[in-house]
Amino acid sequence: MGTKSFNGKAIYNPKGKAGEYSEWACNFYNGCSNGCEYCYCKKGILAKTMGGNEPTLKKCFKNEEHALEVFKKELLSNIEQLKEHSLFFSFTTDPMLEDTYYLTMSAVNVCLANDVPVKILTKCTRKVLSVFFGDSVYKDYYKSKKHLIAIGFTLTGHDELEPHAPSNEERIEVMKMLHDEGFKTFASIEPIIDFDSSLRMIERSAPYCSLFKIGLESGKRYFKRELLEFINNVNWIFEDSTKKIYFKDSLLQLAEIDRKNLGAHCVSRDYNLFKSDEV
Repeated sequence: MGTKSFNGKAIYNPKGKAGEYSEWACNFYNGCSNGCEYCYCKKGILAKTMGGNEPTLKKCFKNEEHALEVFKKELLSNIEQLKEHSLFFSFTTDPMLEDTYYLTMSAVNVCLANDVPVKILTKCTRKVLSVFFGDSVYKDYYKSKKHLIAIGFTLTGHDELEPHAPSNEERIEVMKMLHDEGFKTFASIEPIIDFDSSLRMIERSAPYCSLFKIGLESGKRYFKRELLEFINNVNWIFEDSTKKIYFKDSLLQLAEIDRKNLGAHCVSRDYNLFKSDEV
C-alpha cells in the first residue's frame, strides 16, 4: 500500500532524512529542554523557529485542547495508512518531557483506540517509567496494547553533550525494562559523535533492542576508513542475530556501500517493526 502525501498541522509525511525514520509523524511542539549540543533543530535556518531551549506549542494550535482536536481529525482522515505504517512522535521536540508528555500520551491514546501503532523516540526515562510502570491509570491498558507500542531511545554515549537529559545508561536500563515487559524497542544511534562510543552503546543495548537506526551528524567530517571499520564491527555483532539494523542513506553513501550488499540483518527504510515478531 503506497503512502499518499499529507501535510497537516499535527500529522504529516516527513521528507529527506526524517523520512528514513517513519512515513508518518506527529509534531505538536517546537523546541526542547534536553539541551543537546548536537541537535539539528538548533542549527542553520531551523534554529529560529525550532531550536528553542523550551518546548512551545506550534503556532497553528490555539492550545493543547485544540491541538488534540486537530490531531483526531487528521488521524481519522488517514486512518488506513496510519494503521499500515504507524505514527512517529516526534522530530521537533522530545515527546516525553514534563511539558510535552501529556499531549503526547493523549494523542497516543487516540491512536491505540483506533489500532494505530505508535513509535515514541525520547531521552526522558522518568516519564516513560511513570507512564508505563508507575501509578498511571493507563498502565495496564498500555500493557494490553503493547503490540502497538514501540519506544525508542537516542543513544550517543556522550552525556556531557546532553546536559539536561537522563544518562545514556539510564536509557538503556529503561529499555531493558520495556523489553522484559514485552514492549517493542528501538534505538537511534544518531548522531554518531565518535565511532567507539556509538559501538559501545550498540553493544550495551543489543540484548534489549529490536531495531537500530544509525546515522551521521550533519556537517561533521568522518574518515571513510574509520566508518568502514565501524560498519564491519556492527555487522560482526549482529551476524547471527535476529535484531535489525538500518544504516541511513548518508552513512552508506560516504562508505560507498550499496544497501543491497548488506547482510540479512540490515533492513531498508520501509521495514515495519510492528510486522515483526522481534521484541
